[in-house]
Amino acid sequence: MREIVIARQFRGPPSSGNGGYVCGLLAAEIDGPATVALRALIPLDTPLALDGNRLTGADGTLIAEAVSAAAPLPDPPAPPSLAEARAAGARCRWIEKPFHPPCFTCSSVREDGDGLRILPGQIEGAPSGHIACVWRPHADFGDARGSVPDEIVWAALDCPGSLAWIEKSGVGGGLLGTMSGEVQRRPRVGEEAIVTAWPIEQSGRKFIAGVALFDAEGALMARGAQIWIARPR
Repeated sequence: MREIVIARQFRGPPSSGNGGYVCGLLAAEIDGPATVALRALIPLDTPLALDGNRLTGADGTLIAEAVSAAAPLPDPPAPPSLAEARAAGARCRWIEKPFHPPCFTCSSVREDGDGLRILPGQIEGAPSGHIACVWRPHADFGDARGSVPDEIVWAALDCPGSLAWIEKSGVGGGLLGTMSGEVQRRPRVGEEAIVTAWPIEQSGRKFIAGVALFDAEGALMARGAQIWIARPR
């Protein structure tokens, strides 16, 4: 067991950790594709206990748990070109009015290097809700070898799944309940990569989305599936 602290920099909601970032930390404890279930809000700037695949609070509350992915991860649609992804990002509706202003992943008001600024928009000619943008990882997120850690990659793929549903139907979002994923190749600092997301299935307040990361040539780097639970109206 070891102690970890989720710094306020890595928040999603104002007072809770970014779901993708935390899922990525736990996924590192699993060999191969992993599924991480978030069970409670994630305290910030507070010592938490990481015991193998389980993250608990100071009072023993289970916050998140990781297991090997039981189902195959979705095959992503063919990615847009780098130019098409850049054009889609320019159409992002959350640049002027951020969906979650504090969010580590999708805030447009946080500086590059403080947040990731993942701001996807509809891909021209693609089905509704198929969104993309270009992401160039900042040097502040690289390790000693210039690679981006898995938890940052998982964080980059967090919000796009929710935003894909909102782009498609105007509803969705809410709270990330479960995220499955794998990182096949880590991006390098300064490397242009293509973030994509697409809606898969909806059942009541449950929204399932696919997410993926490609290099500039269209080779798959990471992929995942998410379950989002929309808040009651």
